[in-house]
Amino acid sequence: MTMDKHYDIIIVGGGPAGTSAALYAHKMGLKTIILDKNTFPRDKICGDALSGKSVKYMRELGVLNQVPNLNGSTIRRITFGSPSHKQFDIHLNNPQNKGDIKEGYVIPREIYDNFLFEKAKEVTEIIENFNVNDLLYENNKIIGISGKHNKEVHQIYAPLILGCDGAKSTIARKLGFHTEDQENTAIAIRCYYEGVKGLTDQIELHFVDEVLPGYFWLFPAGDNIANIGLGLSKKFAKKDERKLSQILDEVTASPYFKDRFSNAKKLEKPKGWSLPLGRIQRPSYGDGFMLLGDAAGLIDPFTGEGIGNAMASAKFAVEVASEAKKINDYSKDVLSKYHKLVWDELGSELRTSTKLQNLSNYRTLLNIVINKASRNKDIQDIISGMLTKEISKDKLSNPLFYLKVLFA
Repeated sequence: MTMDKHYDIIIVGGGPAGTSAALYAHKMGLKTIILDKNTFPRDKICGDALSGKSVKYMRELGVLNQVPNLNGSTIRRITFGSPSHKQFDIHLNNPQNKGDIKEGYVIPREIYDNFLFEKAKEVTEIIENFNVNDLLYENNKIIGISGKHNKEVHQIYAPLILGCDGAKSTIARKLGFHTEDQENTAIAIRCYYEGVKGLTDQIELHFVDEVLPGYFWLFPAGDNIANIGLGLSKKFAKKDERKLSQILDEVTASPYFKDRFSNAKKLEKPKGWSLPLGRIQRPSYGDGFMLLGDAAGLIDPFTGEGIGNAMASAKFAVEVASEAKKINDYSKDVLSKYHKLVWDELGSELRTSTKLQNLSNYRTLLNIVINKASRNKDIQDIISGMLTKEISKDKLSNPLFYLKVLFA
C-alpha cells in the first residue's frame, strides 16, 4: 500500500486497544495509522470473555449491534465453584440487576480482534507484518518510528506514538520500561476443547485445590467449542514444580470434572502467557508517547479482565491526544493527564481487585462464602449486585461485607 508518512498518531498494535484508539480518533478527526507485526486474523491467547465494561465501550464505538452475529457464545450466567465443589449461579438477567447490561459474550480473540480490526480498516490506514525497529527522535523529541515491512525499511512520522502492543510491548521496551516482576504478574494457560459437557449460556470459575490460589475456568466459545484454562500468580507458580499443562490435566481428570471431559478432545496444545497485573501504577506516558492496555499493565488482578480496560485506556489516550494537537504540545506534562484519567476511572477497581486476589489465598473463606451462597438467595443477590456494579467493589474489601455474607 502507498503510505502518507505523516500522521497525527502512530498506533503500534492492532488488538482491542489499538483498534479502539483508531475508532475513537476517527470520531475526533485525528489521522492515524496502525502498525502490527502480525497478519490478521491471528490468534491471541486469552480467556475470550467480553465483560460488561467491554460492552459499554463497544456501544460507544457503535459496533455492539454486530457482536451477537460473531461466532461465539452469549453469556447469561456466571457459575462460581468452591474448593469443596459447592457452586452457585449468578443470572445476569436477574430482576435484581437494574443495569442495562443483561448479557456478556465469549468470542475467540481470533474472531473478535479481527472484527475490530476490520472496523478500524474502514477509518484508518493499517500495515500488517510491520516490525518496529526504532523510535525516531529529533532534538530529543519522538517524531516517528522506523521499521521493516516486506524486507524494506520504512520511516513513518507523527508527534505521538501509542504503544498498544501488549504485555511484551516493543515500544515499552525501547523506552526502557517494564521489567517483569513476579509479585505483580500472573501466568495462565488456555486450551480449546471440543465436546465438554454441560456448557450452555454460562461461564464457570472454579476455585479448586489443584490451582489455589488461582482458579480454573470453563467458557463456551460456540460450535461445541470450550475455552478451558487456569490462571494464578507467577510468584506461586514458581513455587510449584508442576507445569501448568500438568495442573490443567489434573483438574480435567479429577473426580469432580472427569465426566464432563470424558468425551472431550483437545483441539490444540495448551498455550501459556503472562499477564501484567494492575496491582501497581506503571509508567505509561512521556514526551511523545502513551502506553495502553496490557502494555500499560492494566489487567484486573482478580478477574483477569484486560479487554475492557484496554478499550477504556484507548478512549482516554485519544481524548488527551486531541487536546495535545490543539495546543501542539506533546510533552510529558501535557500527556500526564492520560495517566490520571485512566487511574481515576480504573484505579479504585484495580486496587480493590488486588485485595480480592489476595483473598483467594484463604481456602476456608472461599468455601464459606461460596457454600453459603449456593443455598442462600440473599448472598447471591449481594454478589449479583457486585457483578453488575450495583454494589461497589470497594465494599468487597471491607470486612463488614464478609460479616454480612457469613451471617446472611
